[in-house]
Amino acid sequence: MQTTAKPEILSPRTKRGGKMFDDEHLDILSHVLDDFIRIPGTPIRFGLDGIVGLIPGVGDAIGGIASCVILVAAWVRGVPQPVLARMVANVAIEVVVGAVPVLGDVFDIAWRANRRNYALLTGSIYEPRKMRRQSWLFLAGLCVLLMALVILPTLLVAWLAVHVFGDIEGLRTRHR
Repeated sequence: MQTTAKPEILSPRTKRGGKMFDDEHLDILSHVLDDFIRIPGTPIRFGLDGIVGLIPGVGDAIGGIASCVILVAAWVRGVPQPVLARMVANVAIEVVVGAVPVLGDVFDIAWRANRRNYALLTGSIYEPRKMRRQSWLFLAGLCVLLMALVILPTLLVAWLAVHVFGDIEGLRTRHR
């Protein structure tokens, strides 16, 4: 009598990244990083990212590294590239502006990049077209802002140079 072995059938994984990158764990992570502590008597909330950001020099870098967990999870779960770019921009804004002493820490607490990124991740899974469109608009606005930050100081320096050199030339002609 010959016996045949039945093949083992494994159920397919519905989400890439396993349990580590599921919605519940990422929601908890973003909550702990951004808003799990409330100042009594106020609606102000902050998390570990805001606390670590108070450490001069390295605090915001450490917070940015912790924020990358949500970025990696989004990448593993197949979030579209425009949404990923927006998520990276959220973390970059938080790290760069957060590096400014005192005001940066207040901004860091108000910006809540991790909560924003978690909302983008879940939104891109359930409403991919909407999130992709909003992300393109956000990135376009960010590019316009960055261009303005480059062009306006350049124009100001050029204007100052024209007026300063014009005044110097005017002084030269008077003394001749």
